[in-house]
Amino acid sequence: MRQVATKHEKILEYIEGLEIGHKISVRQIARELEVSEGTAYRAIKEAENQGLVSTVERVGTVRIEKKHRSKIERLTFAEVVNIVDGQVLGGSTGLHKSLSRFVIGAMKLEAMIRYVEPGNLLIVGNRDNAHRISLERGAAVLITGGFDATEEVKQLADQLELPVISCTYDTFTVAAMINRAIYDRLIKKEILLVEDMLNPDQPPVFLRLDDRISRFHESVRVTEHSRYPVVDERGKLQGMVTAKDVVGHDPEERIERVMTRHPITVTPKTSLASAAHDMVWEGIELLPVVNAQYHLLGVISRQDVIKSLQYMQKQPQVGETINDLITKGFEEGKGKDGEFVFRGMVAPQMTDPLGNLSTGVLTSLITEAAYRRLRRQHKGDMVTDNLALYTLKPVQLEREIQIHPRIIELGRKVGKVDVEVYHDGHMVGKAVVTAQLIER
Repeated sequence: MRQVATKHEKILEYIEGLEIGHKISVRQIARELEVSEGTAYRAIKEAENQGLVSTVERVGTVRIEKKHRSKIERLTFAEVVNIVDGQVLGGSTGLHKSLSRFVIGAMKLEAMIRYVEPGNLLIVGNRDNAHRISLERGAAVLITGGFDATEEVKQLADQLELPVISCTYDTFTVAAMINRAIYDRLIKKEILLVEDMLNPDQPPVFLRLDDRISRFHESVRVTEHSRYPVVDERGKLQGMVTAKDVVGHDPEERIERVMTRHPITVTPKTSLASAAHDMVWEGIELLPVVNAQYHLLGVISRQDVIKSLQYMQKQPQVGETINDLITKGFEEGKGKDGEFVFRGMVAPQMTDPLGNLSTGVLTSLITEAAYRRLRRQHKGDMVTDNLALYTLKPVQLEREIQIHPRIIELGRKVGKVDVEVYHDGHMVGKAVVTAQLIER
């Protein structure tokens, strides 16, 4: 039976079919597709979440090229406008384009222009000649200090479809803001999502509500799988059916009668670590992947998730997370009793406003120490399930602390660690960490 697309889906298909750089609005979408403005607004927001469009204040919503994760660190000029809270002076039709790199124009014009290439963004102050020459060389311009551009430059920007943006920040601050945005994306690029596992060329095997149990048995013989998602006539997920569900039932009975309704699901943007935790915690072997409208997009197995996580652990890390920065000054060692110890100094970035070790940082250090201790006996992955922390005494800046984790329970699925924190021979904190273990 042919699936009938909803209004929401029709709008998304319409937006996806637009040319890159095309401007849209809620009112225009509502008028052209004969839907309410509320429906149009929700669909545009969904398109923004999917990376199909970008909205710029005082300009509007622009169709942009959807980025693959391999190019996630490249910003569009529309995103730059939002990052620096800028104003578009000209060339708004080029906001959908991506910048390859940015150049700071803090040198003489002749020297600066040698570095400006097509696809660049020149960050510069009130230098009209630099603005014009940059555009002529195929680069967009970001004017700092809140300065305006000449009419000649604005017209040239419109003609060449290269944005000229103005913002009130100074050059150094703007460069730092853009660099931070790129850096954050590098970290996000390293985090595996469910969508990274889905193969669009391999549609999922599923059953329908009105299929008979005999169809389930046929599918098992063909695919050698023992569990399948169940969808309605529009492709929306309605349940899951497993070999255990159909045992003892007549082959002519409908799948709808034996399936498990309201199964746990994930979306393409769910992290693999979160999916793995759900699978371990709930004892699930297969998770359906759905979109915002609950349409089935695919399935991921527990085995596939764990293999992908193991693969990512072998890859070099590009961006540092807060946890990386916290643990950078700490190292593993042995205490006087020969037991594992995790020790390091309290750095300025790790303190609260009073100059004491922050509770949040202490929690991260305790969790890291517990994980490292567990990994000496369990080679798989793990996710914190519970943490009870007792702080007994504050620790000041530039003091060394020693963290002593001791395993008090280690099973196949759960590990429990007692952690004691010492400074200068005195206990200053104590915690119990419980972790869900994921077997490899």
